[in-house]
Amino acid sequence: MTLCVGGLPLQPTHAEELPVVYEDDFEQGVERWQPTDPAKWELAKLPDGSHAYKLLGKSDYAPPHRSPHSISLLKDLVVGDFELTARVQTLQTSRGHRDMCVIFGYQDPANFYYVHLGQKTDPHANQIFIVNDAPRVAISESTNAGTPWKDETWHQVKVVRRVADGTIEIYFDDMDKPQMVTHNREFTWGQIGLGSFDDLGLWDDVVIRGTTSVESQSK
Repeated sequence: MTLCVGGLPLQPTHAEELPVVYEDDFEQGVERWQPTDPAKWELAKLPDGSHAYKLLGKSDYAPPHRSPHSISLLKDLVVGDFELTARVQTLQTSRGHRDMCVIFGYQDPANFYYVHLGQKTDPHANQIFIVNDAPRVAISESTNAGTPWKDETWHQVKVVRRVADGTIEIYFDDMDKPQMVTHNREFTWGQIGLGSFDDLGLWDDVVIRGTTSVESQSK
């Protein structure tokens, strides 16, 4: 797929220099989010009275290539370099492919990256993947033995993207040491999304720092 990136700010930047371009604690609703299957996402009230974005299970959505079924994209924002942080909780029972996912560099349903935060690592789980007009392919240069999910526990996740050298880093709870790393420049801009392959979970306190594109004004 040939991408036109003219006009995008692709200069290298450091996360601490990136401006905040989006924050969401879901206290004002979920209007900025566009799910693949609206029936499987809801604004959930938590026991403390606050709110989170809840995924209710596998979406009734068939992607064009093997890739996550349950995706909710952030509308009206396209980024090049970015750092995303969020809190996430799995509501799935313990199993190898228990997962939550962050989607990024999203061009269209057949072209994007995602990180699969799976409980155990194998060629199809707990990896950084690319969907490039074909079923997803793992592109991780390094990963860990598995994402250490705990029941009824909020975890912190961070995704860092530097376009100039293609860096993608994934952090989980430890915000100083990446759990997964790769380099790829196939997609140098795109939308960001939250979700899972086919599990249940909660998302909250999403913060995105990044370089935005003029493309975001026309989305």
